[in-house]
Amino acid sequence: MSRFLLAWICFFRILIGKKLPMDAVPFLPEGAAPPKELPETTGRAEVVPQKVEEKREEKREEKREEKREEKREEREKAKLSAAQHHRDGALAFLALLQREGRLVDFLRESLDGYSDADIGAAARDVHRGCKKVLEQHLSFEPVMPGAEEQKVSVPKGFDPAEIRLIGEAKGEPPFSGTLRHHGWRVVDAKLPTLAEGVDRTVIAPAEVELGA
Repeated sequence: MSRFLLAWICFFRILIGKKLPMDAVPFLPEGAAPPKELPETTGRAEVVPQKVEEKREEKREEKREEKREEKREEREKAKLSAAQHHRDGALAFLALLQREGRLVDFLRESLDGYSDADIGAAARDVHRGCKKVLEQHLSFEPVMPGAEEQKVSVPKGFDPAEIRLIGEAKGEPPFSGTLRHHGWRVVDAKLPTLAEGVDRTVIAPAEVELGA
């Protein structure tokens, strides 16, 4: 075997971890022995990086789950905040009706022991105060224009939230009928700004006359 060919064989056998051929022994340094074959790989070198990548993917998934949980918590907080705001607004408006018209007092009072004349006089004061609140803070328009007891037509595709049918509806709209109430729609609301730190559950404070 030529030395050139032997050199190439030795090069490739070393490269792949195999023993040198016996023909190469005379050319080795004195006292040197042909290298042993490298142990066959067991796949551990491939398994370890795979496990590392799996761990990394688990951590990435944990972070994604944490972000999803944070977003869910933010949405829940936003819902609670909106619900609280609506509740506070409703209580604040009720407080206005109580302050100006004593509406809560009137509705909570038992009227069994009063005459119609007494009730009428009290209702006049309640009406005056509550009407003032509505005029100051809300603007209205009829849902269905027209005079009550007038003949009207209910169009096809009407919104049940806007028009409530009374009686039995036969067939498909349009329907014809008598306008019993034109309904109300709020077109503008100018409610007072809700101040922070106010207990909205207190509709009216207790009143104490000193020295009495």
